[in-house]
Amino acid sequence: MKTIYIDFTDIGDDEDFYAQLKEKITLPDHFGDNLDALSDVITGELEMPLHIEFVNMTVDQLESFEDMLTTLEEIEEELEGFTFSYYLEQYEDEETQEEE
Repeated sequence: MKTIYIDFTDIGDDEDFYAQLKEKITLPDHFGDNLDALSDVITGELEMPLHIEFVNMTVDQLESFEDMLTTLEEIEEELEGFTFSYYLEQYEDEETQEEE
């Protein structure tokens, strides 16, 4: 299974997200940098199985990207072979501290 990690450390807005996504996967020329385009490309053009994982999200980003999270969760429920997960920055820090 191919896994794409999107690191939210330097992502402030949708433009930053789509720029990083384009670095990770080849998107078609007609890709429109919006949720409909993201849904279309995942459900119609990307090879499955595929896992997309958002890492280092902050609580503020969780709220800012709520629609995107919802869209990806809906795709996960409907599309066989596609999985999605996200992790908040603070939880990773807590886990790291417990391990040390």
